[in-house]
Amino acid sequence: MTMEVYAVFPDKIAQRKHIEAEVKGHTANSRRCLPCASDGGRNRVSSWGGAESSLQGEDQSLAGAVSPHTSGGPEEDMELYLDLRSQPCRSVFLFARAVGIPFEFKLVDLSKGQQYTEEFGDISAVRKVPVMKDGGFVLTESTSILKYLVQKHRALVKDHWFPEDLQQRARVNEYLSWQHLNLRAHGSKVFLLKALFPVVMGYEVAQEKMEAAVEDLNQSLRLLEEKFLQSRAFLIGEKISLADLVAIVEIMQPVGVGVDVFGGRPRLAAWRDRVKDAIGERLFDEGHEEVMKTSGLGEEIKSSSQLGEFALKFRKLFS
Repeated sequence: MTMEVYAVFPDKIAQRKHIEAEVKGHTANSRRCLPCASDGGRNRVSSWGGAESSLQGEDQSLAGAVSPHTSGGPEEDMELYLDLRSQPCRSVFLFARAVGIPFEFKLVDLSKGQQYTEEFGDISAVRKVPVMKDGGFVLTESTSILKYLVQKHRALVKDHWFPEDLQQRARVNEYLSWQHLNLRAHGSKVFLLKALFPVVMGYEVAQEKMEAAVEDLNQSLRLLEEKFLQSRAFLIGEKISLADLVAIVEIMQPVGVGVDVFGGRPRLAAWRDRVKDAIGERLFDEGHEEVMKTSGLGEEIKSSSQLGEFALKFRKLFS
């Protein structure tokens, strides 16, 4: 999702098998942890699970449970703390999976307020996701994590993701800087107003406020097409980059609450399809599975012990 409440393939890897892992048997208070096993089982899956006041789950410690579909080894030391309802989490998840970087998936269920627990605070004082823990090195902020992964795993990451060329790299950085207060901010606002505001605040958002939020989103989408995409296949050229990945996860957020952002925008729709093809449709759908079924999210928030905390944040955001 967005803010602190919801934080916000090789092009074709030959001879690698995508293994779908179903993680079952979590406690009643745990949301399902999406499968994250790939590359012959080199990625692990674990859940923070358990009661809202604790990150402990059945037979789990802070280190988390290891999926039976995975194998051990020093290459798996990297942990990613994620909730795939969050756009920044999805960008990190999709990139790592797309290029074949091994990691252990740590589910931090934001709807249960697990980012506010003492255990998670020991890992990150920022109390937002995503968080990367690479051995003893902890890094927050999705764009910083993405660039770190590019630089650490040069053997896996092709140049088009974050080009060495000075001007091409500058274009990627330009988009990453622009999107925070534009597409990200406006798509997040529409999502929160539609999916969570009525539950958290106890009344529907005013129609004029919703219409203004949608118009701000439309303006950002127009700028995305006119300034960044133009007539290119992808945002900075003929191949996918980090900019495309960060853009698509933000656009899919309002799609998850029924906003047709691609209607009447054939150029944008064609770009979305190219992004899907570049990372693989199966992975794309897996990464967006949770945000595309937000109907039960309101009830999860409503039953959370953190509802009062969410309400305070919403008043600050939307008053």
